[in-house]
Amino acid sequence: MRLSFIICFFLGIFLSTFTDAFVFKFTNFNCKSYNESWFVFHECRLKAVSRDRIVFNMNGSILHPAYRIKMHYQVLKKENGYKPWLINGALDACRFIRNKYDPFGRVVYGLFQEFSNINHTCPYMGPQILKNFYLRYDKLMLPFPTGDYLLALRWHFDEKLQFDTNASVAIVEDLFQKKS
Repeated sequence: MRLSFIICFFLGIFLSTFTDAFVFKFTNFNCKSYNESWFVFHECRLKAVSRDRIVFNMNGSILHPAYRIKMHYQVLKKENGYKPWLINGALDACRFIRNKYDPFGRVVYGLFQEFSNINHTCPYMGPQILKNFYLRYDKLMLPFPTGDYLLALRWHFDEKLQFDTNASVAIVEDLFQKKS
């Protein structure tokens, strides 16, 4: 356990010195509500602000108090279509906000936390907003090989599927790239 922490620590230091050599950006984002009497998306769109920065804006409303929220997550890698990759799990979102018990949940939450109002404990109700959210490789905290990935999130309220959010991202590492 201690050795793996030391290796991850030094790997993080090594990767942080080369963060300019990484491209980590959105390529697509899909939002789909299955029950618009509980959750409605008002906005779900990407906007290109520069060649390497794509921002995401999402505005949705939870119409009834949500006390039990579960999220199923899966990371898929594009190889002749999207194939399941190493990460597949679920977390209790209400419990996670209280104590951040899931390592992968911590990584994802760390990526969007500063751009969101999703930062309090249950119950959730009303507007849920992500504003000008862009991806930063230094916040990823995990080494991912170059490729196209899909983060598929399925959101359940009271054990009923309410909506999906699917983020497609591109990760390109070029440690010998010259930035001007």
